[in-house]
Amino acid sequence: MPESIKKKTSRAGKITSMLEAEFPGAKCRLDFKNPFQLLISTILAAQCTDVSVNLVMGELYKKYKSPIDFADANPAVLEKELSRINFYRNKTKSVINSCKTLAEKHNGDVPRTMDELTALASVGRKTANVVLGNCFGIPAIMTDTHLIRVSQRLGLVDTDVPDKIEMELKKIVPDEKQVKFSHIIGEHGRQICKARKPLCNECVIGKLCPSCGKV
Repeated sequence: MPESIKKKTSRAGKITSMLEAEFPGAKCRLDFKNPFQLLISTILAAQCTDVSVNLVMGELYKKYKSPIDFADANPAVLEKELSRINFYRNKTKSVINSCKTLAEKHNGDVPRTMDELTALASVGRKTANVVLGNCFGIPAIMTDTHLIRVSQRLGLVDTDVPDKIEMELKKIVPDEKQVKFSHIIGEHGRQICKARKPLCNECVIGKLCPSCGKV
């Protein structure tokens, strides 16, 4: 018999409390000083590690300080500067096009709505939620690979479609906990509930997980 929303909400609450205690410092792994930097870094982080993006962009943000700087960039030069990042050619185009839109339609500011953010080049709901949640304090579920994997193993969702996962989790995770939930689930996925070999014997939420010892 499928678990009711009420029971799933209760279990999600217990999981959140336990993982908050386990990973009190969990936060966004991308380095940023403002919404603009986080937006660009999140676009670049698709199918690439946060560590790689941080290493490249730490220096580049000293040169490209605003959307206008990226919008006016020489594509060939920017491609070379981003060459250590996966799919750098396509991402160069996405960054330049997104920044042109920011400069032309938003006066260089990063918008604070889902519709405006997802209208930017290569910005989907996941990227938009990263910015909305981390920069503007807006309730957001950030569906990175770790959250998708862990929420499935925990039986909190029954789909592998990111947008559907986001909506299902929003039903059982309170607004004020959604950003923190995303970070602690992500951290749990990196350190314990790993993709190839989860460390179920070290998992503090094992008793709340229907997949414990079965993956």
